[in-house]
Amino acid sequence: MLIALIEMDGNDLSEACQQMLTFARGLAGRDGSEVVALLIGENKVATSATLGRFGVTRIVRVENDAIDEYAPAAWARAMSEVVSQRQPQMVLAAGTDRGNEVMAHLAAMTDLPLSANTLSVDAGDPSRVTRMRWGSSLLEEAVLAGSPRLLTLALHVVAVEEASDPGAPAEETVAPTIPEADLRVRLTRREAEVTEGITLKTAPVVVGGGRGVGSPEGYAVLEKLAELVGGAVGCSRVATNNGWRPHSDQVGLTGTRISPDLYIACGISGAIQHLVGCKGAKRILVINKDPEAAFFAKADYGVLGDLHEVVPAIVEELKKQTS
Repeated sequence: MLIALIEMDGNDLSEACQQMLTFARGLAGRDGSEVVALLIGENKVATSATLGRFGVTRIVRVENDAIDEYAPAAWARAMSEVVSQRQPQMVLAAGTDRGNEVMAHLAAMTDLPLSANTLSVDAGDPSRVTRMRWGSSLLEEAVLAGSPRLLTLALHVVAVEEASDPGAPAEETVAPTIPEADLRVRLTRREAEVTEGITLKTAPVVVGGGRGVGSPEGYAVLEKLAELVGGAVGCSRVATNNGWRPHSDQVGLTGTRISPDLYIACGISGAIQHLVGCKGAKRILVINKDPEAAFFAKADYGVLGDLHEVVPAIVEELKKQTS
């Protein structure tokens, strides 16, 4: 048995969760194990039909009003009760902020090691795992011991694939006891950003700007380019630190992680923290006047030049083609 912590994005399974369930189904197929979906709090909106499409054979819904809102330690406590009762071979979550946080609490409660941001795991006992370290700049091979084995799946390393023979998962509920101490850290308020149309997470093309843009006004031409290609504008951390763009536009380790068809990086040096955020992009185009910019080493296409000259030229050419 494999237990998978489910994460929703509104009323839909998050893309990261879809990747994790695809990965879990592959692991379960090795020995005929079942994939059990664990639903806590807001994630209980997940439907059996949706989860069945990804190979889930059983759903466990956690019923406790105290943890309907996110509380990492309390969610982990609920997971620990389910794990203790069912004795799975493995417990998985997506390598998101929440997934890693809850699983870290679970590891501490159960005194088990956790393999975070995992790329692969074999069927041995103990298992050999490959995982990302140091902001994805290093691949580590390690041995994961303990029972059950705990891991989170790195983002954008598994292509989403639905089950070829989806079924109707059986459902059950559990009502764990949550100590008050586990509720010291919990979500108390939400301030949702109002977004319209294409976002960084959904855009097929993202146009990113960094220090080289030079000012808030410098993003106007990047906005125009994004508009012409049906994309969205992102930025590096220096742009948010300087107050040029809101934090919600930041791409990187401490910002949004994107996976567009094309990422156009303008005036961005390519620090590892930023590369983590855009590693899911299928193609990367770098525009930079510094021939030593580290980003060129990661680019599929590179333009050595001043973005204030190159981007307007691209915009004008696109206007000609669409007029």
